Amino acid sequence: MSTRAAVLDLLRENARYSTDDIARQTGASEDEVEAVIDDLESDGVVRGYRAVVDWSRVEEEHVHAAVELNVTLDRETSYQDIAERIGRFPEVTALRLVSGDYDFLMEVEGESMREVSQFISEKVAPVPEVTQTVTHYVMETYKEGGIDFEDGHGDDRLSISP
Repeated sequence: MSTRAAVLDLLRENARYSTDDIARQTGASEDEVEAVIDDLESDGVVRGYRAVVDWSRVEEEHVHAAVELNVTLDRETSYQDIAERIGRFPEVTALRLVSGDYDFLMEVEGESMREVSQFISEKVAPVPEVTQTVTHYVMETYKEGGIDFEDGHGDDRLSISP
């Protein structure tokens, strides 16, 4: 595995690793790790660093929804055009062109179900190319960004079979 790939894997595992930690784990020098990270950022490979939040442990209400979008294209409008238009909204946290029964999978966050519903009905649904939206509200998150949200307080007894 190249140093670049190893650094990228470690950043994905924990973006808070210091360059010293990454250098020790890869066998590269700290200067080399810093250069690789600079290259990853300037090449647009690493687009940002974010905390993975367990919203069930935060006092403020927070709503996350996955929204299926169907669209129609015409000669002047491409998927990229639609993605650029919808992706500009700050409520949209992710937008992906997907295969299957719908065209886009959009992830939306807000402070309440009402806020998310209004956003979808007042901002997304009126986009001329959008023909259908199906909203799925997240009820519980068990894993996000590769991190399990399990407390370890569940029933961990092994079943006994004769």
